[in-house]
Amino acid sequence: MISYWPSLIGGMLIGLSAMLLLFVNGRIAGISGIVGRLLDGQQIGTNAAFIAGLLCGPWLYAAVTGHLPPVTIAASTSILVLAGLLVGIGTRMGSGCTSGHGILGLARFSKRSLVATSVFLATGIIVATTMGAWR
Repeated sequence: MISYWPSLIGGMLIGLSAMLLLFVNGRIAGISGIVGRLLDGQQIGTNAAFIAGLLCGPWLYAAVTGHLPPVTIAASTSILVLAGLLVGIGTRMGSGCTSGHGILGLARFSKRSLVATSVFLATGIIVATTMGAWR
């Protein structure tokens, strides 16, 4: 399989699911908002179905390709927990996450989403470059 096909198909499926959620339910497919509403007990069926779809994605990939997607995690559990907490704090500060701002916010030409996505990307580039320099 050509190396970019899984990413291309995955991106198209993410866009399709985000578009369907917006058109059918009038909701933005921001994962932090979906998880937040699910934990608050709001729209349990829709939010649980969306999260279940995310969790089942690798298994669907395996059913189609015959193997699970390769995943390598080269960080300790404490670093992963710290990173998760920082992402959660950033999500609250930015009023959304990369999926909400980056996928639907940019598609709707939201200025706030443009700024948020630019900050996400710039921070990611800085961290990846810095971490790469330490290796």
